[in-house]
Amino acid sequence: MTALPTDQATDLRRMMANHEAAVLPIAKATRTAKVIAVASGKGGVGKTSIAVNLAITLSKRGRRVVLIDADLGTANIDVAMNIHSAHDLSHVIRGERSLDDVAVRVDENLSVIAGASGIAGVADLGAFERQRLLEALGRMERESDVILLDCGAGISQNVLAFAQTAHRLLLVTTPEPTAVADVYALVKVLSRTPITPPIGLVVNCADSAREGRMVSDRVASVAARFLSVAIDDFGQILRDENMPLSIRRRSPLVSLVPRSTAARGVAILADRILSGDNGANPTPGFFRKLFGHFY
Repeated sequence: MTALPTDQATDLRRMMANHEAAVLPIAKATRTAKVIAVASGKGGVGKTSIAVNLAITLSKRGRRVVLIDADLGTANIDVAMNIHSAHDLSHVIRGERSLDDVAVRVDENLSVIAGASGIAGVADLGAFERQRLLEALGRMERESDVILLDCGAGISQNVLAFAQTAHRLLLVTTPEPTAVADVYALVKVLSRTPITPPIGLVVNCADSAREGRMVSDRVASVAARFLSVAIDDFGQILRDENMPLSIRRRSPLVSLVPRSTAARGVAILADRILSGDNGANPTPGFFRKLFGHFY
């Protein structure tokens, strides 16, 4: 094989180096976490319990998970998990602490950020402080596999902001008529916004899988007919006496009674979420889009 002249070889190496420098950062930058917002039409349907237990289950499956308490009114994930942090996201926004300072490491793969009530304070930040915060949150997106947002209940603007910008929305209801009516009301409001993410419905406290499927089918049918919104059945969490016990003990169900009926339901929900991991990479920049709702 004839060797290339020195100048041609040098040019070729330079071209290859330039190609790698151009391609590799792009490939690295496109890797981002899947952001899942967990919301409900009304309080008391078990939304936070499902978010907490789902986060733990996904972390045990080897996924790097960040659970953010995005209930800007009555944040309570710290109570449900019996954890405490002297600082929250508002301290990061004010520049007093780093994101690592406020994230509570629960296990090797799971971190929790409690008390995100100060997030609306981004409206008061200068351009430099806002960019610094976005860079920190952007690193968290790139270094995680799943970001779970435990949103507030109802149809407040804060809930809609999180729901619209997430990659997927999980709605939690129970078979009670008021809960079903309220979750439909949330879907109705979302249907009027420019962006409606893929929606999955989880029926909690169902007396049987059949009852849960009937509720899902009914909500999906009405939403498709009157709102032109597709809702997927993401499973049922059957009524389980261990769930209120875990709440009283401030110990997540999947840790306290891992073989319980409800824990198995959460495991099936986790499988459903992970089954979509082979799809297209989620669009990066979740927090940048989210902050657009606050300033």
